[in-house]
Amino acid sequence: MKREYVDVLVVGSGAGGLSTAVAAAHRGMKVIVAEKEPVFGGTTARSGGWMWIPNNCPGVRAGIQDSVDKARTYLKHETGDHYDSARVEAFLEAGPKAVDFFEKNTALQFDLGTTFADYHPTAPGGMDAGRSIVARPFDGRELGKEIKRLRPPLWEITVLGMMIGSGKELLHFFNVTRSPVSLFFVTGLVAKFARDMVFHGRAMRLMNGNALVARLAKSAFDKGVPIWTSSPVKSLLRDESGAVTGAIVNRPDGPVEIHTRKGVVLAAGGFPQDAIRRKDLMPHSPTGHEHVSPAPPGNTGDGLRLGESAGGVVDTTLPHSAAWVPISRPPRGDGTLGTFPHFVDRSKPGVIAITRSGRRFVNEAQSYHDFCQAMVKRCQEEGGPDAENAAWFVADHRAFRRYGLGYAKPSPVPYKHLIKQGYLIRGRTPADLATQIGADPQEFERTIRKFNQGAVRGEDPEFGKGSTAYNRSLGDPDHKPNPCVAPLDKGPYYAVRVYVGDLGTFAGLKTNEYAEVLDESGKPVGGLYSAGNDAASIMGGNYPGGGITLGPALTFGYIAARRMAGGND
Repeated sequence: MKREYVDVLVVGSGAGGLSTAVAAAHRGMKVIVAEKEPVFGGTTARSGGWMWIPNNCPGVRAGIQDSVDKARTYLKHETGDHYDSARVEAFLEAGPKAVDFFEKNTALQFDLGTTFADYHPTAPGGMDAGRSIVARPFDGRELGKEIKRLRPPLWEITVLGMMIGSGKELLHFFNVTRSPVSLFFVTGLVAKFARDMVFHGRAMRLMNGNALVARLAKSAFDKGVPIWTSSPVKSLLRDESGAVTGAIVNRPDGPVEIHTRKGVVLAAGGFPQDAIRRKDLMPHSPTGHEHVSPAPPGNTGDGLRLGESAGGVVDTTLPHSAAWVPISRPPRGDGTLGTFPHFVDRSKPGVIAITRSGRRFVNEAQSYHDFCQAMVKRCQEEGGPDAENAAWFVADHRAFRRYGLGYAKPSPVPYKHLIKQGYLIRGRTPADLATQIGADPQEFERTIRKFNQGAVRGEDPEFGKGSTAYNRSLGDPDHKPNPCVAPLDKGPYYAVRVYVGDLGTFAGLKTNEYAEVLDESGKPVGGLYSAGNDAASIMGGNYPGGGITLGPALTFGYIAARRMAGGND
């Protein structure tokens, strides 16, 4: 068997793995990144790419008034009994340093989400903006031939294959038929996209999670770090004391024995596609197959199993084992079903959610994690523990053509093929729509009447839609007085069915403040580290803000590299 000797082996090529690799290589260590799939980037490359890091440098430069004490207060409130003081303190200390490091020493640059509020901004320590940052858009041509190995974005959340940024850019797409400025802007993007497709076969204007991975990968390549794709790690090597000293990697041309001087870092993306562990840890998925995830098919819990094989322990005590998000299933051209995560449409005026009872159950503009908790609770109240956990997003014609609904895009994009395929359901009246989706027609009519009574004044007395900065940040700023509320009174009516999905798993390997994997006794397993979703979330099973998986992933990747190098800064 071939042998190679390095300082660090990183398992996985998402934000956690690549940030570790780049930070370690910058400190003079020899690093290899091993990725099981033929493309690199993991779930990060498919994601929105936001990173929640309090006191970040872009926020400081913009004059955001944040503090460690304020962020600590917020996390104590959000995590409750699962507050992990040591790891939270490490995150709050190292997060700003990590951002500063990547901005000064790598191709990774950040933009601030100036209107991106914490998900519970009215909670103690919460903020209306400043803690979420995103990678600056990136020209994929800078990756050269390596662009072919970058995992593409999730097709369902692109527009004609184009990645669309949030904020003003997204508003231009909503206003394309109403504003000459927006039409000019969108036409320019479409022309650039068409050019890229002709010359490169894919979009070169990389955004969000795709830009984050591309910038980290560019930095890795610049520092001499190879990313081995189609190279799953099959087992760990250990010495007589039990410490991890390397791993066996199955390369396309045969297995390679990698020996590490500093450590192996597990960053393989958690277990969103592991049906067995889903069955054990997701109550809404009793067989493991009721849950759907937009994560890549390769995220099957390899990192967790490798960690356990070396004495590591998976923390299963968190109240939620993953970050929940409502997912609809648009049909693909090959006959399979896609996964569309509902981030934006829930907050728009003229959109509500119901279960089969025909009743609303939540403030639709709350976080996707909160939305799914409320959905499961209501479904089980109405149908018992064996009830199907599903709901429907509903919009009237005016809202539907203005904002779209799920995978069905707003005007002027055609949508009738989605009705024929069964993804989008249309009814002439609320009762007609309810009958088609199997909801109670009379109850749904009462729900619409009740909602519309307050909505004509921009109010939602029942659930308070539009009542927080986070709610309003994803509404329609041009709709007054409440950017999230409008009556549903312009038929026909439309519905899309949604299920519980995830944006990443929370249950993971127990680690300490240095990103070291811990055994049953709470002691570090020598030579073994974890970052990203392979490590148990520091958020206590909650979802405090946009980017609470990627922010800690980037930070603890930096911490792991710092620890392996023997440094503290």
